[in-house]
Amino acid sequence: MCPYPWYQVMRLSKDKKQQRYQMLMYAKEHGVKPTARLYATTPKTVRKWLRRFDEGSYQALADLSRRPHRSPNKISQEVAERIIKLKADYKRLGAEQIKVLENIKESAKTMRKIWRENGVSSRQRRKKHVTKQNLREVKKLFALFERVCEDTKDLHDIPEYWPQMMRKRLPKVQYTLREISCGVQFLGFADERSIIHSKLFAEYVNEHLEKYGLIIKEGIRQTDNGSEYVGSWSAKKPSAYTRAIESAKLTHGTIPPGAHRFQSDVETVHNLIEVDFYEIERFADRDDFMQKAYTYQLFFNLERPNTYKENKSPWQLAQEKRPDIPIEALMLPPVDLDALLNKKLASLTTGGYDVYSVPY
Repeated sequence: MCPYPWYQVMRLSKDKKQQRYQMLMYAKEHGVKPTARLYATTPKTVRKWLRRFDEGSYQALADLSRRPHRSPNKISQEVAERIIKLKADYKRLGAEQIKVLENIKESAKTMRKIWRENGVSSRQRRKKHVTKQNLREVKKLFALFERVCEDTKDLHDIPEYWPQMMRKRLPKVQYTLREISCGVQFLGFADERSIIHSKLFAEYVNEHLEKYGLIIKEGIRQTDNGSEYVGSWSAKKPSAYTRAIESAKLTHGTIPPGAHRFQSDVETVHNLIEVDFYEIERFADRDDFMQKAYTYQLFFNLERPNTYKENKSPWQLAQEKRPDIPIEALMLPPVDLDALLNKKLASLTTGGYDVYSVPY
């Protein structure tokens, strides 16, 4: 007689079909009840496996699926088809991001399962590097808008956006300002990268920050060493952009040459907006582009959770630092810098042979 109960033998067995087959061969020769006593199980169990073996031979000795015949909580076919379509629309976005963008109630795990079962699961991109120094706790200590990064992004190398840009005269360059501690971003757009556009964007943002008391004394506005920020390499005086920053009692800081990681905060949102916005949206004209860019910026600043910053939105983090801050402080509309430049030039027109002055 077996010293262990039959269920324990089955639980530890690597080949259950072979164990059951041996039991059945013994039962056919000696009978059901002696077999039940020998294998420490019940006659009912022996008869069950005898019946299955007679109906389906050796393969019938495998365990049957325990999956329920019906699942009340199973998602509908319509929802599954929508989730599959969203993966095709959002291409490079993961389940967590699509869940937030489309307000889907199903879990990210369920979404991945649906994609996998339907053959639309995207391959995981290999992480390019390992973070050597996590400055998350350091950035938390800065006051709101005490440390800010600013940079430009060329838009002509985005395949989904380029045809629209050429046909509908959409902006070719994005001017981006990102606050470091909470992740707030403000946007400007133009057809070219130039110091006059950088100066206008700086003045536009500074006026807004000053209105809401967000100009921090001795705050730093950091950029790279591009000519749109520092001017000519041989210039003897500060550039027009630098003067615009210093006029607001701020410091214009530049990164060391080639140290692009110093701009990681603003480069991160450049990647996010490419995936979340430019690869997805379709635009009727330049006005439609500016309206949709404003909608995206509102979503980014007020709603989009940041996994790097405790899964909170910039607005939530800003409220923790400044409980009295009005929500309008994070709702600065993106600016069309070309239109703004034309407006300023028109205001300088006095007739005759006057020539517009251009900052150096």
